[in-house]
Amino acid sequence: MMEEYMLPCLSKKLFGIDCFGCGIQRSLVLLMNGDFEGALYMYPAIYSMLLFFLFIGINLLDKSRDYHKIIVLLGIITAF
Repeated sequence: MMEEYMLPCLSKKLFGIDCFGCGIQRSLVLLMNGDFEGALYMYPAIYSMLLFFLFIGINLLDKSRDYHKIIVLLGIITAF
């Protein structure tokens, strides 16, 4: 049902090449449906990316601690 509302990949549509983000939407749908292994195979950086955004959100809410090192580390892991 959610698949009907997914955005098409402009890079793949115009050039026929997968971009670095190809698979994120499908991976999130698999994750929401409880298919954790399928989500990992669809987009291997899904878990590190979710942790990355979680720590960015925590950093915005909790000003008493510095999460900069964790955010940078997760950003590097996600990029690889």
